[in-house]
Amino acid sequence: MTPLVLPDSVRVVNVGLPMFATAVRDQGGSVEQVDWRVPADGDRDAVRALRVVLGDAAAGIDEANAEVVRRLDQGIPQLTGIATARDAVPGFEGRMLLHCGPPLPFAEHCDPLRRSMQAATVAEGWAPDVAQARVLLESGAVALDAAHHHDTVVPMATALGPSQPVLVVDNREGGTRAYSAINQGPGEVAWFGRDTDAAIARLRFLVDVAGPAIAAILDQAGPLDILAVATQGITMGDDLHMRTQAATNLLTRTWLPHITALPDAIRTPFGGYLAGNHLFFLNLAMAAAKSLQMWAEQVSGSSIVTTMSRNGTTFGIKLAGSGRWHITEAPPVGEALYYSGYGPDDSARDIGDSAVLELTGMGGPAAGGSAAVAAFLGGTMADARAATEGFQAICAGRSSRFTLPPMDFVGTPLGVDVRKVVELGITPKVTTGILHATAGTGQVGAGVAAAPLACFVSALGELAASRS
Repeated sequence: MTPLVLPDSVRVVNVGLPMFATAVRDQGGSVEQVDWRVPADGDRDAVRALRVVLGDAAAGIDEANAEVVRRLDQGIPQLTGIATARDAVPGFEGRMLLHCGPPLPFAEHCDPLRRSMQAATVAEGWAPDVAQARVLLESGAVALDAAHHHDTVVPMATALGPSQPVLVVDNREGGTRAYSAINQGPGEVAWFGRDTDAAIARLRFLVDVAGPAIAAILDQAGPLDILAVATQGITMGDDLHMRTQAATNLLTRTWLPHITALPDAIRTPFGGYLAGNHLFFLNLAMAAAKSLQMWAEQVSGSSIVTTMSRNGTTFGIKLAGSGRWHITEAPPVGEALYYSGYGPDDSARDIGDSAVLELTGMGGPAAGGSAAVAAFLGGTMADARAATEGFQAICAGRSSRFTLPPMDFVGTPLGVDVRKVVELGITPKVTTGILHATAGTGQVGAGVAAAPLACFVSALGELAASRS
């Protein structure tokens, strides 16, 4: 019998629990750790759905996904005009307010969004004060609907009334048109859940000054290639969600000759507003993303998420080619930095339509290029890089226009694939602001919200059923 001869050294591949790899490494051994887990955390219904969408149906889904990613990547959204919401936004009729996230009745909306609706109701002239506005809203005399249902996106706790000016964004490659409100700016404003006199005055300022100013600028400057500016902003450290300073500054420089030519009555107030609004570009980027997603939504049979939105109460997604909301409870905002005197107990849940950015290569996917965002993700650029890599694990492709210099100019992840989300149990992380939950004091911090898994599992089930 040949004696057993043990090798002088071994190389270990450890699958699963990392503690075994750590033990080998501590003893000087060579080990490769494979981060494997049971698909879909062992959820039997989800595993059955994955068998369908990763089995015989996979080739057709992959083909549809490739077209969705192409549309998200290659469309060229342009700001072409400013219009009054009632005149431009499809289906905007009578006394109606459009809000972020999936649709809800007034009583079920979170406190910041109810306050914003009250401010908008007064700004529209439907009520003399916020107390009477609340009575109207509670009675149903003011209709409410999701902005997404009207080709529109609004950030944070925005409530859009019919007199408000909207940005008109055309994606000519896809023949789609999307809208967004003009960003209200920082401070005492309705989109931060304020219903004060100052917040109402800012809404009227957008009607009287900001809207006419931007319309006059566009008359002289012509259409604006929004994502050309966004591309430069990302290489300069923006993520285009939590931080838009670079893109806003680039846009201001582009428009500066036309700003100086504005009539005296609006030049100075508009210039002051723009100089103090580092988030001005946010709404432009959101409308651009929505116009691309509307084009992508026309592709059937895809597993790519083309709508992701929250209203502070619920969180919802839709897949390309489907009009069905998959809705669950809105998550809290974690990994947060709070203003002095505030903390998690003061925090409202995740809110706003701005998660459209994470579906289009901006926001979280661009975190790896933003030192400012890194502060919310652990404090180092390695943490920011890990956030981008987390998106890559669940995305179908990469952007050809948004590249990250700190990561060797790699393209940002693009096209969140519900199959990968459910299989790996990794959900998109959304960089966002935090509003006070109840006091109406506005923004109290910023952080990162992890999308809830349940709505992705539901969407996967819909896709699998359509392919069975």
